[in-house]
Amino acid sequence: MSSAEPRQGERRILDEDCAEENLKNGILTLTNQRILFERTEGTMLTFSKKTKGVLLDIPLEKIISVKAEGFIVTKFIIATADDVYKFGVYSNSKWAKATKEQIDALKKPT
Repeated sequence: MSSAEPRQGERRILDEDCAEENLKNGILTLTNQRILFERTEGTMLTFSKKTKGVLLDIPLEKIISVKAEGFIVTKFIIATADDVYKFGVYSNSKWAKATKEQIDALKKPT
């Protein structure tokens, strides 16, 4: 398990409270270097949520495909060489576009 603390030169692009089909509820974060998914646990009594640790920490260069899927029930889908993750986010096309932009920016020579 890795840290959700920002790395040197890392900046947050998007984040959203969402759910992944197998990992369940958490916070999905896109940075200019990686995608993170932190598990959350909430209580209805206090309407509060707490992060319980990083479940996914995927460097952008390890992502082989990104797509938006669905119309009513929308999913933001990322694939690595080993796994496919499907996140239920509000604007799946916004997530797909932003992720592709960050991956492309990494590939550009500086």
